[in-house]
Amino acid sequence: MSNTTKKVAIVTGATGGIGFEVAKRLGKDGYTVVLNGIDDEAGEKRLAELKEDGIDAEYVGFDVTKEDQVTSNIQKIGKKYGRIDALINNAGGLGGRSRFEDMTTEFYRNVMALNLDSVFFASRAAIPYLKKGAHPTIINYTSNAGWNAGGPGAGIYGTSKAGVHTITRAMAKDLAEYGIRVNAVSPGTIDTPFHAQIKSTKPEVFASWKNNIMLGRLGQPEEVASVVSFLVSKDASFITAETVQIGGGQGLGI
Repeated sequence: MSNTTKKVAIVTGATGGIGFEVAKRLGKDGYTVVLNGIDDEAGEKRLAELKEDGIDAEYVGFDVTKEDQVTSNIQKIGKKYGRIDALINNAGGLGGRSRFEDMTTEFYRNVMALNLDSVFFASRAAIPYLKKGAHPTIINYTSNAGWNAGGPGAGIYGTSKAGVHTITRAMAKDLAEYGIRVNAVSPGTIDTPFHAQIKSTKPEVFASWKNNIMLGRLGQPEEVASVVSFLVSKDASFITAETVQIGGGQGLGI
């Protein structure tokens, strides 16, 4: 296939964890995958792994919180391939913990930028190229914290993820006329490096998390990737403005 006919997917924050597994899965589904990250060394390593699997991929390093970097790089990608079929706004994170009384404006803005601004910047830049794609789709990432406001010190993380939930539905309304579907996934506790610190320092706390999950175990990154794979496919052609919980029944009061 030429670049103009093969489907193209951009996955932000794809140098590890869930993002990398999503990139790998989409690559195996036949997409040309563009990995994004801010750790160029990790990006090149991950790119080599994908290519070893026979996946057509490239790595483009930029910071999703920086408007100019996001816009210019996504425009370059869109112009290079002539289309974007799937934008996976995977980048995000807790950004640290802070109670509101002590929260600096810088901390507040950084967390909002990482989780919410990034979705806006990337989606806005991609829309003209998504219009040229086949079954074009945007996938965003929210969290249980978007509903329960997060644990101690994670209140602004929860606030940002609630924003992602709403912007997903708002963009779905805005882009429906172009056939661009917009959905979100809400991963529960997934066994990734995201939880590495607590896993190493408080293993008993980490182990206890599964007690609040109906299926009695933590999720795996591949289990998020399989849902994303479905949502971007034509099999999900009548699904938009939805948020899919991928948490094994987490937090339902068992």
